[in-house]
Amino acid sequence: MKKIGKFILFAVIGIIVLSTFVFLWKKSRPVVTVYDIVSPTTGTIENKTIATGKVEPRDEILIKPQISGIVSEVLKEAGQRIKVGEVIATVKVIPEMGQLNSAESRLRVADINLKQIETEYARQQKLFKSGVISKEEFDATEAGYKKATEEKANAQDALDIVRDGVSKKYANLSNTQIRSTISGMILDVPIKAGNSVIQANTFNDGTTIASVANMNDLIFRGNIDETEVGKIKEGLPIILTIGAISDKKFDAVLEYISPKGLEQNGAVLFEIKAAVKAPDSVYIRAGYSANAEIVTAKAQDVLTIPESCVEFSNDSAFVYIVKTEKPEQVFDKSQIEIGLSDGVNLEVKKGITLEDKLRGNAIDPKKKKEEPKK
Repeated sequence: MKKIGKFILFAVIGIIVLSTFVFLWKKSRPVVTVYDIVSPTTGTIENKTIATGKVEPRDEILIKPQISGIVSEVLKEAGQRIKVGEVIATVKVIPEMGQLNSAESRLRVADINLKQIETEYARQQKLFKSGVISKEEFDATEAGYKKATEEKANAQDALDIVRDGVSKKYANLSNTQIRSTISGMILDVPIKAGNSVIQANTFNDGTTIASVANMNDLIFRGNIDETEVGKIKEGLPIILTIGAISDKKFDAVLEYISPKGLEQNGAVLFEIKAAVKAPDSVYIRAGYSANAEIVTAKAQDVLTIPESCVEFSNDSAFVYIVKTEKPEQVFDKSQIEIGLSDGVNLEVKKGITLEDKLRGNAIDPKKKKEEPKK
């Protein structure tokens, strides 16, 4: 039994020594790094910048009354189409008592004066027909009668305007009927029947009856950072992504770049505007938030490689071209001339061809690929 125990002990010690030797031998061997092999491709490289903002009508018109009073009726509501001259609401005039009293008094005086002159005119007319007075005297009386008639009519119109806001003579031009000044869509009607409104004048903007805009002429209004504004110019194409219509993209053309920046949250931003080209089949509401993708530089049908293949040294760029793959990977270092980069891929102008194969990222030996489950 003692001999068997010694034999087992020596065997265990031998196994430990052999395992240690194998481990140290493997540890001392140089680690061979295996790399991915990448082939150049032909593609398009774009440099882009993003601007955030919203889509809105180019011109939104605020309809304001030319007379103060109380809204008696609202005939339109938001979302309806409207044409130039259509009535949106009517306003009932609340006359100022002093003006109303003066207008009524003026009408009464004009009526008294007309009756007096009318009697004199009838008498002078009889005398003129009898040949008692000359034509000059009759003409003077007739002119006075016409003036008195006109004065009464003017006094009546003045009373109608003070009391009702419009005279019978100009009923079709009534200021009490608030009409649209453009054709388009009503975006908002902030007033209701019974609201008091103030006319637009030199001291007051007036109460807004409605806002109307042409929804077929939309623009994107957004902001771009000062670090990017120098890379863009008017006329550049833009791709718009609207948050509420995420499954579609819209074309636009940059029209305006603000000459002055505004500081917001510590960053200087410049306002930009772009004309939106929206198909008739898509309904875009005013105020939709959107992102504008602006292409600042573009290279089409050029030789491209992943940026991870490139090694930079000072102002030069290098790649490793595959010389042999088996039994061991051997690479030749080669200098290249690069162009545009989008952060993932970059353009290669000189140094390699489509037939070349390049060294990519190192493959992690510990990373095991999972076999697909059956």
